[in-house]
Amino acid sequence: MIDCLFCRILRNEIPAKKIYEDEHTFAFEDINPQAPTHVLIIPKRHVRGLKEATPEDAELIGRCHLAAAHIARQRGIEDGYRTVLNVGPQAGQSVFHLHVHLLGGRSLHWPPG
Repeated sequence: MIDCLFCRILRNEIPAKKIYEDEHTFAFEDINPQAPTHVLIIPKRHVRGLKEATPEDAELIGRCHLAAAHIARQRGIEDGYRTVLNVGPQAGQSVFHLHVHLLGGRSLHWPPG
């Protein structure tokens, strides 16, 4: 998608602090971190969000979560971290390119929000 913020990051039109990249995913630091580790993991293929995802997107969504687990291991936060998919504006989704938030490095309370 031409004007999608995250697609523009993937095309290097907007700078981001890259944390991880593989064939299917790209991860970068959130510009408004809510925890010591707050990384966004995005698929390289544009998927608007979870509610628009199809069964064909299942592997890609799983790869985003596996990338989050890899980053958590690298950061040494395996004792506790959270992955979050915000779905829709009322849940806080502001960029409509599916993305997984990886949050950790501090005690995370329940319920969130």
